[in-house]
Amino acid sequence: MLKQKLEPLLQTKLDQLYECLQAYQKVIVAFSGGVDSTFLAEAAQHALGDNALAVTAISDSYPIREMRAAQDIAKQIGIRFETVNTHELDLEGYASNPTNRCYFCKTELFDKLRPIAEKYDVGMIVYGAIPDDVGDHRPGMDAAKRMGIQAPLIDVNLTKAEIREISKAWELPTWDKPAFACLSSRFPYGMRITRELLRQVDAAEQFLYDLGIRQFRVRHHGELARIELEAQEISRVLSKTVRKDISAHFKTLGYAHVTLDLQGYRSGSLNEGVTIT
Repeated sequence: MLKQKLEPLLQTKLDQLYECLQAYQKVIVAFSGGVDSTFLAEAAQHALGDNALAVTAISDSYPIREMRAAQDIAKQIGIRFETVNTHELDLEGYASNPTNRCYFCKTELFDKLRPIAEKYDVGMIVYGAIPDDVGDHRPGMDAAKRMGIQAPLIDVNLTKAEIREISKAWELPTWDKPAFACLSSRFPYGMRITRELLRQVDAAEQFLYDLGIRQFRVRHHGELARIELEAQEISRVLSKTVRKDISAHFKTLGYAHVTLDLQGYRSGSLNEGVTIT
């Protein structure tokens, strides 16, 4: 698994992570296929072998490409893998899109993981929260804490940068994967989330993905789509041909106006100007 030697501090943290996971004896990893959950799944597989199970949610709020990528990554890691259907849109606390929407999403996920844990006599569910998340607006972490879901990456203080460094040493395909958040994060708080709107945003972002753009968000403001890109990728969409193609495709999806945010990509931009309680 390890292709190169780690610095002593990273190796110490990794050994602590293995010890933490081994103490649980059997774990289910809430597995999205992102940087952190992939790293945690790899560590769990190393520490526990067949006593580790990765479970990915099949949800309207995640693109099909992300679910398929998670399955491929689990196969590469060699960890046991299952999927489970979640139905967060059926929850009014989620669909109404309040500022604590993620609380209901994570509650739904963990509620669906518990029967799987009981089926396999697994005593602990773990997820990929990291120290970088602490202190940010993360209502999903409140749900995890309330439900007794563990965050071993926080317990051993492995940061995002360190996780990427070790993931690179492990040759995991996610070591440099851009950050991703569920599609519901594309809507201003208070705008009701529906399957139709999620599909609209998903189709818009898939078009950008197919253009080869790595980091993007399509923020949904009714008939207006606001595209966020990283600074180095903004120039890629400034040519007349690409701008025309994006605008034309987005309009087939139902957007009357297509804009490029000059501030570029930033995580949680829809939190700007919003009072979070």
